[in-house]
Formats: sequence, C-alpha cells, structure tokens
Amino acid sequence: MSAKHAIMVEKALPYAPETIWRTLTTSERIAKWLMPNDFVAAVGHKFNFRTTPMGDWDGVVHCEVLDCDPPRLLRYSWKGGADSNPAYGSKLDSVVTWTLTQVEGGTHLRMVHDGFVFPGNQIAFDMMSPGWGRVLDGIARVSAEAGS
Repeated sequence: MSAKHAIMVEKALPYAPETIWRTLTTSERIAKWLMPNDFVAAVGHKFNFRTTPMGDWDGVVHCEVLDCDPPRLLRYSWKGGADSNPAYGSKLDSVVTWTLTQVEGGTHLRMVHDGFVFPGNQIAFDMMSPGWGRVLDGIARVSAEAGS
C-alpha cells in the first residue's frame, strides 16, 4: 500500500484574517498569487485552476470546495495531471486546506496540500513543494496591494 504525503507551509502575515480570507477566496485575487480560476467560496462549488499544459496534461486542475468557514478554514479538492505523463508524475487526487488563525499583529496562515502518493506523485510533490512557499509570499503581496 502506498503512503500519502503532504506539503505544509505556514507564515505569519501582518493582515487581519478577513483580509487574508478575501485574498484566498476572491477569484481575481487568486489569479494574482496562483492561477486563473473560476473560484466561488461555497461548499460544493466546482471550479478549475488553469495553467500551461505539460505533456499529456491539459493544464487544468479540477477542484471542488469541501469546507468553507470564513475567515478560518477553506478546504478544496485538487485533481489534475495524467497517468500517461511520466515526466511530470501520475494523476494527482489531493486536498488543499487553508487554516487562518488570528495572532497579535495579524494572521497565522497555514496551507496543507495532502494526498501525494509515492512513487507516482513524487515528481509533482518535488515540483510543488517550493512553489507553495512562494505562494505565501504572493498572498502577502496581494493582501498588501488590496489594502483591506
């Protein structure tokens, strides 16, 4: 049986949880720190992230909002890739969870991307691990630009 692995990144940001929440849940803002999308913060909403295709993968990440508790918790499925794409790893069926905790001077933001199965998803895990860290910097930048 294959073990599942997760990417976890966290950072304290100098903005209120409501500000970070809007950055995580407004489609236009998400496009600035992650990818173009049709996100709506409603449980059951199916949406896509769109990026550059790689090999047999069409560049579409299929998602569904699983949990939405503003401004504390956001969870969505993350499915993409192609099993016929060994250079980029096999199909990924995973879950992304954002947790926001108010702290003195701002918000502690934690992201867990769980469900990577090795060896098939090893390449995706290795490619995405450093990327998620940079995403937190993008969330901070977009939150600062938005101002509220």
